[in-house]
Amino acid sequence: MKAVWYERTGAAPDVLTYGEMPTPLAGPGEVRVRLEASGVNPADVGRRAGSYRAMEFTRVIPNSDGAGIIDQVGDGVSRLSVGQRVWLYNGQRNGRAFGTAAETIALAEHLVTPLPDDVSFAAGATLGIPGMTAWCCLFGDGPIAGQTVLVTGGAGAVGHYAVQLAKWGGARVIATVSSSLKAEQARLAGADLVVNYKTEDVVAKALAFTGQRGVDRVVDVDFGGNIATTLKSMGMNSTIAVYATNGNRTPVIPMRELMEKCIAVRALVLFALPAPLLAAAQADISKWLAAGPRIHNVAAQFALSETAQAHLAVEKGDKLGTVIVDCAR
Repeated sequence: MKAVWYERTGAAPDVLTYGEMPTPLAGPGEVRVRLEASGVNPADVGRRAGSYRAMEFTRVIPNSDGAGIIDQVGDGVSRLSVGQRVWLYNGQRNGRAFGTAAETIALAEHLVTPLPDDVSFAAGATLGIPGMTAWCCLFGDGPIAGQTVLVTGGAGAVGHYAVQLAKWGGARVIATVSSSLKAEQARLAGADLVVNYKTEDVVAKALAFTGQRGVDRVVDVDFGGNIATTLKSMGMNSTIAVYATNGNRTPVIPMRELMEKCIAVRALVLFALPAPLLAAAQADISKWLAAGPRIHNVAAQFALSETAQAHLAVEKGDKLGTVIVDCAR
């Protein structure tokens, strides 16, 4: 099969190689997916660059998310079958060296979910880390119907799905953005209130929207960078669900302020979450997809041989949505 890999970390054009690798076989409990699309996430780029940790394997096929068609099933597989359209996540995680920047991937059945016929493969490849992370941030502690949820970065890959899923879950949604273009994206996703944090007072807007009570839950793209604003926007017995903190990787936590409002902090990274929670996320995302048309933002598309350019597009930092690699071209 054609694939892209790296054997040392570094700049994408320097370390990514495009060539032939053996086609994998589906082992016990696995399915093999003929990939049509691969989603490139910041974590994939960070691992390849070496900013996360040292190389875990001598050769890595990058990218965790993808979508395609099952063409082989291993012994013991009962939920999925050959010919099904599917999306998948955590392709290159949890002890797996080979991700989705390839024509084919074999991986455990529980990481694979049926993809509706009316959702394109490119759209399906945006669901993995962004959609699963958004769901776990929102519903990791139970239903959110009737609550007010603040989504920071409401036009980002995770944030845009968080806005849509929160509305589906019965919450009122405030989204923060940094531009008028991103504000429009957040509104299209269903946000009830959109605040440009560069030009508007997030705290004043959030408190006015909630009748001065504060928000019930925050889905936070930058815990360290946002904490001063976030804490002033929180209500009593509320929760901050944190999936990134790039603005300040080692923030000082004002614990007394958290205690006085009984604020819980749920820190999460997708590959380490418990299996039952992840299975619940997959099931709910399937229900959400079946309930009506959804917005899946594809920021750009590249051929498999152009995976290095796809990684550079993510590193640039100005994308709206997920960068996709078309594995079949």
